[in-house]
Amino acid sequence: MITEVLVLDVLRTVKYPGFSRDIVSFGLIKGITLTGSDVAIQFSLAARDASIPRQIHEAATAALAAVPGIGKVQLDFDIKEPEGPAGTVGRASITGVKRIIAVASGKGGVGKSTVATNLAIALARSGAKVGLCDCDLYGPSIGLMLGTTEHPMATEANEIIPIEAHGLKLMSMAFLLDDGSPVIVRGPLATRYVQQFLRQTLWGELDYLILDLPPGTGDIQLSIVQTVAVDGAVIVTTPQEVALIDARKAVSMFAKVNVRVLGLVENMSYFLCPSDGIRYDIFGTGGGEKEAIRLKVPLLAQLPIDIPTRTGGDEGQPVALTDSPIAMTFADLAKQVQTLIT
Repeated sequence: MITEVLVLDVLRTVKYPGFSRDIVSFGLIKGITLTGSDVAIQFSLAARDASIPRQIHEAATAALAAVPGIGKVQLDFDIKEPEGPAGTVGRASITGVKRIIAVASGKGGVGKSTVATNLAIALARSGAKVGLCDCDLYGPSIGLMLGTTEHPMATEANEIIPIEAHGLKLMSMAFLLDDGSPVIVRGPLATRYVQQFLRQTLWGELDYLILDLPPGTGDIQLSIVQTVAVDGAVIVTTPQEVALIDARKAVSMFAKVNVRVLGLVENMSYFLCPSDGIRYDIFGTGGGEKEAIRLKVPLLAQLPIDIPTRTGGDEGQPVALTDSPIAMTFADLAKQVQTLIT
């Protein structure tokens, strides 16, 4: 019997041209209509290259035609011009910075800073000039993850000279504090600090500035997205529903301020036991993919619980600096982000 689940499983074998991700994970499927054994599928994608929808059409048609019992296959494509940067009414750009990407989550503990750090490293390894701004004043972690405890200097004009590590330009509250010192400031002052990090830091010429936002949807996040011309947001979640609930809030916040959500990253998707190779779905399975389909955005990556990722973050040597399989996943994530905001 031909079912929608069967059709989706078949389409998951079709890769988006030039990527290792499949077209379902990319969020291209907008509807499936079944009439007996006949199948009609509605696709929606943004592409300037006419060969991309043609390749998808050919590959999807071939995959579906190989299914026993399937009848007529009809594929309809809604092809849109790729969006440019988000609307910038009331927002200012940062001098010298071409693209600003926010990495956000609805709740803490999902690995947002790990994703932001390794995404920045992967972008830099592709040849781009990249900066990383740690906007989490109360729990800054970028200094530890990138292995630096330097204190930034300032110019005579009171401009901050960013710290440099692993080819990135960095700014974080961690660079201004001694170890263990808490940040005890109220909302308005915290917002002012973050604005100074963004606008008074001498970022120079950057292709990408990654903003590691605090968890949640509070004053700092809203201030940034309402005053800075953010080109797109990457939402980090884990597979379980308690994380997805908060991820939806983050997506809703960006929608309300007209910032494009580039896609979801599902972190801690599974654990692959190194001794026997058995996969354990500790936090459940399929949550990120279902949510991406519901929100009509791509699922950009599914990252495992990985010991080298953890040790790399603790030791100031992010895993994206290596040539490991997880580093290749971050490289693929960076490539997708670059494509989506080009």
